[in-house]
Amino acid sequence: MRPLELRCCAVAERVTLRSIDEAVQAVTDAAAGHARTIVGIAGSPGSGKSTLAAELVAGLGARSALLPMDGFHLPQATLRELGRRDRMGAPDTFDVAGFASTLAALRTPGQAVRAPGFDRKIEEPVADAVIIEPDQDVVVVEGNYLLLDHGGWEGVAAQLDLTLFLELERSIRLARLIERHERYGKTPEVARAWALGPDEANARQIEATAQRATHRICLG
Repeated sequence: MRPLELRCCAVAERVTLRSIDEAVQAVTDAAAGHARTIVGIAGSPGSGKSTLAAELVAGLGARSALLPMDGFHLPQATLRELGRRDRMGAPDTFDVAGFASTLAALRTPGQAVRAPGFDRKIEEPVADAVIIEPDQDVVVVEGNYLLLDHGGWEGVAAQLDLTLFLELERSIRLARLIERHERYGKTPEVARAWALGPDEANARQIEATAQRATHRICLG
């Protein structure tokens, strides 16, 4: 995937950050004098959060770490038991308590923190796939619901020192999302239905949280 190009969306409010370099500088400034800084990158499905987060960590260097929210998906067996498998990715299909607890653990000095990763091929969490070392003093967290203020997610937002909300033109975002679903095994018909159904329902909730971010970024 090529590096992201950041630009202002014509219909958006003033964008504080217009490049990866500006984002790196904003995080560096926020982290100065603090033992650990937790940065959140929120945005709708397909907006480019994972790419932005990876580039931000690369720009910050070895003392930073990446923590994706996707590892806290509930296992598919659990979702079936709860009757939620057909809307996997909704706020109540994650282990939000475990996620908030992991973020809280990052505040304890001198200990490594383990967290689950996520295997998109089988759509299952993978235990202890992420290890954040004590000397990694900036942790970049990326996920859909970091700024949600109900359902337990308010405990997540409270742990974040700096938050970036990532925006992208809807047509581009949907095209990327459909392509991603197809890449991981869905038929074109199922991929489109999922992107326009569950994903779009989630996007409406996520976009309503944008005003809670400390910074907004638009992509082109």
